[in-house]
Amino acid sequence: MKIALAQLNYHIGNFAANNKKIIHHIQRAKTAGADLIVFAELAIGGYPAKDLLRNTQFIQQCRDSLQEIAQACQGIHCIIGAPVPNTDPEGKPLYNAAVVLADGKIQHICKKSLLPDYDVFDEYRYFEPNRSASCIEIGGEKIALTVCEDLWDDEVSNSYVGDFMAELRKENPSLIINIAASPFSYTHFENRINVLKRNVIKAGCPLVYVNQVGAHADIIFDGRSLALDRNGNILSELKRFEEDYTLLDIHTASATAAQPEEKPSEIALIHEALLLGIRDYFQKSGFKKAVLGLSGGLDSAVVAALACEALGAENVLAVLMPSVYSSDHSLKDAMDLVNNTGCSYQVIPIKDVAAAFEQTLAEPFKDRAPDLTEENIQARVRGTILMALSNKFGHILLNTSNKSEAAVGYGTLYGDMAGSLSVIGDVYKTQAYALAGHINREREIIPVNTIVKPPSAELRPDQKDSDSLPPYDILDSVLYQLIELEKSASEVIQAGFEEAVVKRIAHLLNRAEFKRFQAPPTLRVSPKAFGSGRIMPLVFFSP
Repeated sequence: MKIALAQLNYHIGNFAANNKKIIHHIQRAKTAGADLIVFAELAIGGYPAKDLLRNTQFIQQCRDSLQEIAQACQGIHCIIGAPVPNTDPEGKPLYNAAVVLADGKIQHICKKSLLPDYDVFDEYRYFEPNRSASCIEIGGEKIALTVCEDLWDDEVSNSYVGDFMAELRKENPSLIINIAASPFSYTHFENRINVLKRNVIKAGCPLVYVNQVGAHADIIFDGRSLALDRNGNILSELKRFEEDYTLLDIHTASATAAQPEEKPSEIALIHEALLLGIRDYFQKSGFKKAVLGLSGGLDSAVVAALACEALGAENVLAVLMPSVYSSDHSLKDAMDLVNNTGCSYQVIPIKDVAAAFEQTLAEPFKDRAPDLTEENIQARVRGTILMALSNKFGHILLNTSNKSEAAVGYGTLYGDMAGSLSVIGDVYKTQAYALAGHINREREIIPVNTIVKPPSAELRPDQKDSDSLPPYDILDSVLYQLIELEKSASEVIQAGFEEAVVKRIAHLLNRAEFKRFQAPPTLRVSPKAFGSGRIMPLVFFSP
């Protein structure tokens, strides 16, 4: 059987554009002699559509799209993901399904059984789980047709069918097809491919896996669709973070033809993911230009470099806002980055504006020494200036805070936490240093002095981040244990970290939840990002 794998970037709710793209690839596959073309999970409507799935007009458009695409399926079969109605009034109104189209109509509907409700997923909110499992036949092939997590029965056990794949294996399928919307994290691909290989070995038949690619604000899909032979060898691996397409005969293709490229580093994957996240956020939202504050520090330099690469330097405005505490070298470092990238810039000193605030507040603040309040005023002046430029010129403000800062609340609400998109809010400070080195892999874009100098917010004389926080290598190691690994403070202490340091970091992490609740959406690149993947109460006791 000749099968085409279509790994596409869908725009949620843009039915006309999505349908055109899907039908183009159906015609392309048919012209090339394909028997079957496979698209991703919930390609119809886009994923994650969230509460649009409760909108009757949206669901009707999904039905209309299926009918339009079915008409293009003459002389070829198509498997595509879509929300389909549940006629049982006792259950949820929809199924998450893999729909088989041919001869201008729907031939089969295979409903998803194992609905994820962890991390960024909440499919039980919208979908009814399937309660039966059986293979289908297409062109003489007995196919175990599955939707994403249906292959993960061995690790997740909330399927109403029990071991979904075990039930399908009883029918001795000749092929497994899995359509997916599997988000990117820098640790996920190895786990994903191991699950696919394990199912291939158990079933003793080849597997086709088609994933989405593209970004939808916080969630990024990396693609990397796969075809495996019956021994788990890779027959074809599609591109990462790009649309891609391939055609192969699943039973005659040779694994030797698929020469895997050198395994990308973790930081290279993060770099590619962030570029796609920025690019899709702007393109799918209809935005063109970005603005950000450029301090001369590492984080804003990394975000500026990423924005220039993703959007083009001509579409990025960097704003330098020196205060009385800004060092000469910070201004020079910022200007060096502007010159290295070619982005436009403005220099807007904040000394007089901050002084005006202090004068206005002199009476209510009398007899009180300067403290964090005055530091935050400077940050909020900068945020106000950036938002004014955003409003006046239609630029979208990019937030430049990193994950380490967001975790412990080392940021000012309505100041440096302002923005429409947090670019590196899921990147720890230590990773930001590595990312800067990767960005500079071919030439200096981020000034070396920006990378090597001690980090500072420069909101008071001789300020250093180390005045308020543990060293970043220690801070990030503890935070990774608490956040990504979801360990308790006592478990982290038992792992060998200093008790006082762990307790302090855990307390800061818990106390800053109210700030993160008001932060911009964050591009997710880790196994556990702030936002929909980590939902904590705003008010709770933190000893």
